[in-house]
Amino acid sequence: MKSSRGKPTSIDEYIAGFGPGVQSILQRIREVIRAAAPDATETISYGIPAFKRNGVLVYFAAFKKHIGFYPPIFGDKALEKAASVYAGEKENLRFPIDEPIPYNLIKKLVKLRVKQDRLKAARKA
Repeated sequence: MKSSRGKPTSIDEYIAGFGPGVQSILQRIREVIRAAAPDATETISYGIPAFKRNGVLVYFAAFKKHIGFYPPIFGDKALEKAASVYAGEKENLRFPIDEPIPYNLIKKLVKLRVKQDRLKAARKA
């Protein structure tokens, strides 16, 4: 799974540390996030991929049997309900690797996080 070269310093390095099947899932998630938040900055935070604007929008990570997606999503009841079938510990999402990844749901969740990020930034200003 992960590279033995130490902690990744970029999302490219992170993705390269996995097998081809997981790499394609991670790359697609990255593309979906980039499309939903084109002005977000890619980074590695806590050793995993993250996208941020004023603050961190989302994190994602690969595990043996699932893709983790963070942070928990709140603020849109319909999206909360749609995401609830993937809820893991602390309401973070877990997308099983052996099932179709809900890329459209990920896109909607990122757009909600962008909206929340903008509102939070406007309140601070």
